[in-house]
Amino acid sequence: MMNARGEQIPLEQYFAGRDLRARAIVEIVRSAIESIGPADMRVTKSQIVFRHRRGFAWTWMPAQYLRGDVAPLVLTINLNRRDESPRWKEVVEPRPGRFTHHLELRSTEDVDCEVLNWIREASNQAS
Repeated sequence: MMNARGEQIPLEQYFAGRDLRARAIVEIVRSAIESIGPADMRVTKSQIVFRHRRGFAWTWMPAQYLRGDVAPLVLTINLNRRDESPRWKEVVEPRPGRFTHHLELRSTEDVDCEVLNWIREASNQAS
């Protein structure tokens, strides 16, 4: 993990004082990604990104930015298509043919086969 100056810091520091559910969900997402194949993991103050040539999956904690009843974690993935699943909190097209999908994750059980397939697709497109 890197701080603002680019120095390595432990992953535990990223989660210090934050929702323990988020840590558990990140570990499930990380395991899902590792089951597909190797990927670089970069941790910043605001997010964890998994990447190959480019990023394909990000996790971040909305409570850093929002108040009230928010999910412990959001998984964001990029796909070359718009997925029409009603599970997505938001889908945007920041540039033609690139769709950013945001999925609220409230528990480890939310990381199911469907989510694994989306992660696999995003990973393949970023290779």
